[in-house]
Amino acid sequence: PELSEEPPAEMVKMTKSKTFQAYLPNCHRTYSCIHCRAHLANHDELISKASGLFRDLMNCYQVNVGCGPAEERVLLTGLHAVADIYCENCKTTLGWKYEHAFESSQKYKEGKFIIELAHMIKDNGWE
Repeated sequence: PELSEEPPAEMVKMTKSKTFQAYLPNCHRTYSCIHCRAHLANHDELISKASGLFRDLMNCYQVNVGCGPAEERVLLTGLHAVADIYCENCKTTLGWKYEHAFESSQKYKEGKFIIELAHMIKDNGWE
């Protein structure tokens, strides 16, 4: 007998959902994961080149970034509650998200993200 191209419906089973890599529009300068080239952030969201501080990596212009649970850490600028962020595509830890700053002078960082410079590369439209 001939083999059918599709298995019968009762044999089709989903075992695990697949993570699809999303891409930022070609018209924007972007930062990508240096390990797998997944797009991470639009250049317009960058606040500080020196530290890799970004406004919001979870909005519609930022893709492929996951966020772990928050924990308290003592950083160079004092005590903060931060959550590690990672590339959804290759699972590399990229940096962290500032959840809470305990010092008033650091409150401006809350809700913002650090991508360590060693984990990102410039892509798309840089000259």
